[in-house]
Amino acid sequence: MNALNLIAIVLIIGGILGLGYGSFNYTRDTQEAKIGPLELTVKDTQTVFIPVWASVAAIVAGGGLLLFANKKASH
Repeated sequence: MNALNLIAIVLIIGGILGLGYGSFNYTRDTQEAKIGPLELTVKDTQTVFIPVWASVAAIVAGGGLLLFANKKASH
């Protein structure tokens, strides 16, 4: 398996996961204030939405890359 096949498989798996989940969350600590030894931090939760078109495009690109890599290897 060459690097092109590996990239294609990663794109296809990423696209399928994007369609399945649709979004993911992450938590970020932000420093709000620091007064002497006292430090106030806020945990901010962010949600990132994955567009359906991006997931489908990743699947199509991965499939095309996989077909192109296999066709090129056979010639």
